[in-house]
Amino acid sequence: MPFNADELHAVVFDMDGLLIDSEIIYLRASVDAAKELGFELSEELYKSVVGLTMQAGEDIIRKGMGNDFPFDEFNSKMHELLEIEFARHVPLKTGAEELLALLAERDLPVAVATSTSRRRAESHLTHAGVMPYFSTIVTSGDVTRGKPDPEPYLLATKYLGVSPQSCLALEDSHNGVRSAHGAGLQTIMVPDMLAPTDEISGLCIAVMESLHKVREQFLA
Repeated sequence: MPFNADELHAVVFDMDGLLIDSEIIYLRASVDAAKELGFELSEELYKSVVGLTMQAGEDIIRKGMGNDFPFDEFNSKMHELLEIEFARHVPLKTGAEELLALLAERDLPVAVATSTSRRRAESHLTHAGVMPYFSTIVTSGDVTRGKPDPEPYLLATKYLGVSPQSCLALEDSHNGVRSAHGAGLQTIMVPDMLAPTDEISGLCIAVMESLHKVREQFLA
């Protein structure tokens, strides 16, 4: 058993790719927006920004796509496509609602630590129907240093009033794992677009294939 549920005081969730099945939507919107402007944005380049703040991601895409790439126009088109898609549906990852319901039954506080904006985080969590579960949300605007820096998770545990060591972090990205582990949380990776490397596996107490598997550990 990777953790002792009785000794946990809180759980902090990443959002995109972990709670919300959104990374594939972001990828598709990014590729399509670039294509409409006559550019090819590779899946590899997109995956390199997963888990980063928007500014950090922008810097990498600008560098990767070259000086001729109209980033501002691309960004506007991408967000236009995202608004259309998320207006239709904000999909939860498999097992997310069941795990959140179990944690609520056990009166275990939960938080979100995300690299996205507060407006987008609150909108996605509300439309997905899970906003009431969370006692606090840490977003990109709340920190001076985003993931992979430990600050988002340190702030989340501060708001929750628990020690990092008594808290479980659930992440899908390499940068998210680095952030949570660096803050001292017990970290489980549930891979989405990125498989764990040896380095990332070494920072985790476990790698699990779904949130259903995490829930099973609480029931064990």
